[in-house]
Amino acid sequence: MKLSAEAFDKLQTVSTASLTSELLKLGFRNTFMRGVHPVRSASRLVGYAFTLRYIPARDDLDLEVEYDNWKNPQRVAVETIGPDEVLVIDARGDISAASFGHILCTRLQYKGVAGLVTDGALRDTPSIRELDFPTYARGAHATTSSVVHHPVDFQVPIGCGGVMVQPGDVIVGDSEGIVVIPIHVAEEVAHKTYERDALENWLQHKVAQGASIRGTYPPDESTLIEYQQWRKSQEQVKTP
Repeated sequence: MKLSAEAFDKLQTVSTASLTSELLKLGFRNTFMRGVHPVRSASRLVGYAFTLRYIPARDDLDLEVEYDNWKNPQRVAVETIGPDEVLVIDARGDISAASFGHILCTRLQYKGVAGLVTDGALRDTPSIRELDFPTYARGAHATTSSVVHHPVDFQVPIGCGGVMVQPGDVIVGDSEGIVVIPIHVAEEVAHKTYERDALENWLQHKVAQGASIRGTYPPDESTLIEYQQWRKSQEQVKTP
């Protein structure tokens, strides 16, 4: 299941704050990842979740420095994921070693992957910050992942940042963080959030000009009528 091109484009502009409000109206309370932040402050991310699950490492199976690109689930996932997908890693919130690094991010970028989200740490963060590749993480750690992480499988339901992520869910990120949108409501949420942001930007302008929040935020009937009249006037200006 995929979004329409219009809905996908709208998600490129809306805020994660507005998305959480629209999702809450539909009964989804836990959608914003906790402690997961952009590596670059001015980040935008939209794509479909491709999940990767780590479990705690064990010394007889892990402590690798050179990884098997043909068998290691992390490496297989890197070569399997496709364009417009987001690699979402369940690292159990453990930042005592990295969960991913610069060279693998570079490979994802080349493949047209939409971005990377992990509730673990990243290594090589100064280099990752220079990539034109949206990346979100809980922290930074220079030690290789096998010290604490064992990649066990991918494209399964996971938890990341305290939020359930199903393969194919829509992942949206901005400078504030990451929201997970269940795919079956994502089309509706995209359109409604776009309209919410347009209204709230207008309300913000009114408040900045001195309007009381009473009757403005949330808007009463007269304020909504004023807003609709303003929108109509803007559309007339755009019409040649």
